Amino acid sequence: MDKNQSKEKSQSQGWLLRFVKGMFIGSGFILPGVSGGALAAIFGIYERIISFLAHITKNFKENVLFFIPVGLGGVTGVFLLSFAVSFLLTEYETPILWFFVGCIIGTAPALWKEAGKEGRNKTDLGITAVTSVVAFIFLLFGAKLFGGHVEQNFFTWMIAGALIGLGMIVPGLSPSNFLVYMGMYTAMADGIKALDFGVIIPIGIGGIVCVLGLSKVMDYIFSKAYAKLYHFILGVVLASTVMIIPTNYAGMGFLGYVACFLLCLAGAALGWWMSRLEERYK
Repeated sequence: MDKNQSKEKSQSQGWLLRFVKGMFIGSGFILPGVSGGALAAIFGIYERIISFLAHITKNFKENVLFFIPVGLGGVTGVFLLSFAVSFLLTEYETPILWFFVGCIIGTAPALWKEAGKEGRNKTDLGITAVTSVVAFIFLLFGAKLFGGHVEQNFFTWMIAGALIGLGMIVPGLSPSNFLVYMGMYTAMADGIKALDFGVIIPIGIGGIVCVLGLSKVMDYIFSKAYAKLYHFILGVVLASTVMIIPTNYAGMGFLGYVACFLLCLAGAALGWWMSRLEERYK
């Protein structure tokens, strides 16, 4: 094999590797408790993503060529996972929601550690406590107002996309649990599975606007008030997690309760494992 052939093989392998990484990162956008940003950190490309987004004209062509397979892989991962999620939430909603809650519980220690990476004080703890209470009241009021279900239209799907984009900007933040609470998660999975562009296009617009608009802002806020912002995020995550705990157990026998318990444990184990990977590789 000559030098040119060796170079082409290396480039092909690199392209495929980035595509596979993108698939895993894409799964973090649709699986509650798993963060797309955290997975990007695990696979060693988070800093490059943020650098590209914050300084998008710098090395533009090189970065675009680098991220094309990542983006294609991400879209593929979201599309494939949406089939499984749509089916499971339709047929086994309560046990699967417990799995999602477990995923979030499993990542909680890592989120707590990340929030205190630059130190924490009583003010930071107070921010988490106050934010969690206020967010819980707000979400509870919203649940009563909307019956736990937000009207699905172009604007609300853009908000959903913005939440997903935020999960890319903030490692460890899984926005999908917000979508579960809003009653949009199953519809999102169904829309992606069915290639419903009435769902996909506004989600894409919201995600792009959020990522491009907030990359510099979040980078600045994190540099000035890292602990306070992260403890605020912790409060919101805590409140939204409590809100998605399932309350409908109609028709479930003993085995159903056992399944809920075991799936919650499995989710916690998955969340913990992903957090350990992030800690090891970021």
